Amino acid sequence: MKTIVSFISVIVLSLVLMAAGPSRVITGAVTDDNGYALIGASVMVKGTSQGTVTDINGEYSISIGEKAKILVFSFIGMGTQEVQIGTSNVIDVQMYTSMDALEEVVVIGYGEASMDMTSSTVLTGYSRIGKTRKGGREKKDMAAPGMWGSGTYYEGQPQHNTEAYATIHENGFKDVRHNPLSTFSIDVDKASYANVRRFINMGQKPPVDAVRVEEMINYFSYDYPQPDGEHPFTVSHELSVCPWNSSHQLLHIGLQGKDIDKENLPPSNLVFLLDVSGSMSDHTKLPLLKSAFRLLVKELRPEDRVAIVVYAGAAGVVLESTPGTEKDKILRSLDKLSAGGSTAGGAGLKLAYKIAQQNFAKEGNNRIILATDGDFNIGASSDAEMERMIETEREKGVFMTVLGFGMGNYKDSKMETIADKGNGNYAYIDNIQEANKVFVSEFGGTLFTIAKDVKFQIEFNPERVKSYRLVGYENRLLNDEDFNDDTKDAGEMGAGHTVTALYEIVPAGSEESYVSIDPLKYQSNRDKMIARNTNELMTIKLRYKKPDGIKSTLYEIPVNDRVKKLEKTSENFRFAAAVAQYGMILRGSDYLKQGSIEDVLSQARAARGADTEGYRGEFIKLVNTSSGIIAMK
Repeated sequence: MKTIVSFISVIVLSLVLMAAGPSRVITGAVTDDNGYALIGASVMVKGTSQGTVTDINGEYSISIGEKAKILVFSFIGMGTQEVQIGTSNVIDVQMYTSMDALEEVVVIGYGEASMDMTSSTVLTGYSRIGKTRKGGREKKDMAAPGMWGSGTYYEGQPQHNTEAYATIHENGFKDVRHNPLSTFSIDVDKASYANVRRFINMGQKPPVDAVRVEEMINYFSYDYPQPDGEHPFTVSHELSVCPWNSSHQLLHIGLQGKDIDKENLPPSNLVFLLDVSGSMSDHTKLPLLKSAFRLLVKELRPEDRVAIVVYAGAAGVVLESTPGTEKDKILRSLDKLSAGGSTAGGAGLKLAYKIAQQNFAKEGNNRIILATDGDFNIGASSDAEMERMIETEREKGVFMTVLGFGMGNYKDSKMETIADKGNGNYAYIDNIQEANKVFVSEFGGTLFTIAKDVKFQIEFNPERVKSYRLVGYENRLLNDEDFNDDTKDAGEMGAGHTVTALYEIVPAGSEESYVSIDPLKYQSNRDKMIARNTNELMTIKLRYKKPDGIKSTLYEIPVNDRVKKLEKTSENFRFAAAVAQYGMILRGSDYLKQGSIEDVLSQARAARGADTEGYRGEFIKLVNTSSGIIAMK
């Protein structure tokens, strides 16, 4: 009897294998209508969930079965193409811009509506992305990544969106007589810009709270002078008319971190903490994550070490700390990862810190790189628990980099908290080009800290400035007394990083009044002679600590009241102002008194500069693409 069962089993297995057919690998390149490589284009086997995305060269590789007949190529803003596979193992595709692709709408129930999510919005209706006829049950194949990833959606299927963003209340004007000091922590996070780009490229207006203006400004590098003195950065400043309110002035402050050649950077003890839970299965998450980390592994030097910790239902070590000379071993460990299970994020963090401490490099860079969609739901899942654990561990010298992936359940607020509390930075990876920017182009700034707890404090001269408002940095504000308190945490500065801050200023003597405060009874007789007898507009003060220091250093710079004509300002000034104005448009800012998308485009084009890596050019293209989207209610 056992022999018969075994014989039948062999026959069944053979039939299954025959039905599946042999697999083969299809490769190729995807370009746009100008012949340029398309990075992050979706390549799917029609009728399945099997797919991949193109790499930084626009190339792809996909393994298919015998039954696969058609590959579907898609990219946001371009017409989807279906290509017969045939007998060739090389399929190159050129895609073309399609206005229809940019005008897709979100369908809720059996009617149509535009997407305008807020921090508290949860879509619980029957939703899918794509054009539809009203009434009836229409099916649409979605090869391109949409709000909930790829797949086939029907009306009547619930698709929930649980993305979470911390509420941002835009900074208002402060009266200098009552509030002469403005104090805040620097911010080198850049996640907001890439996340906003994701929404725009999907044909959607981003949620207001997803738009953090300072992160959009700081996504771009600026041509500030390199430091040559005792401090690890230089401070630049310019003053001109404000582009979005001509009766005001705009103050531009730029901070340039010291560049360090890669070969001179200290050795790294890295722990990759990777989310492999079920929520990471979409091709915009774990597959993109693995491609991104392959780029970083290729940058490792012999003196660097990497361990890999993963978490799903439980946390575990996939790779013990391994030297950078064994890249193949590290890459094999990455390639084996697959998604499934729940999300034990707290356990993963604890294990990653343990591994980092076991391999601690006393004179080196010790850092955890967390990659996730932020959907922590088992273990130490509350922000408060996470903060306490991370604050305790950072004092031991292990810093944190946080990388966000995916959409639909993206937890921006949680990931920003982890990065801020972990003496680290935070980026959002929406395509392989962004991964290349973070891990290759900005390798030093992403991984190596040159100064920590960096704080700004500006003292305005009331004889020159009536009121001011800081543009952005709403979640980085500090109490004035925090500036001299070395126990107060602040932002970190990476090697070669730039930090830019803008202040909108109402000049002294203006009849405008944004602030209404009763006159002070006991301060009216203050000596004003010093303020009156100087050309100083303000004084910039910075405090920072060395990466392993506990006592801060003070850096102080007086700024004279010298206003340039806008056309005489630097490209740094004009481009940063254009990005800020675009962010204010996206947010629907109450302080945007004049200006439009066309003005942003004109300013950005004129200030594009050399743009050797093309990021400013991409911004111009993004703004142009969003002109119709922003008009959505």
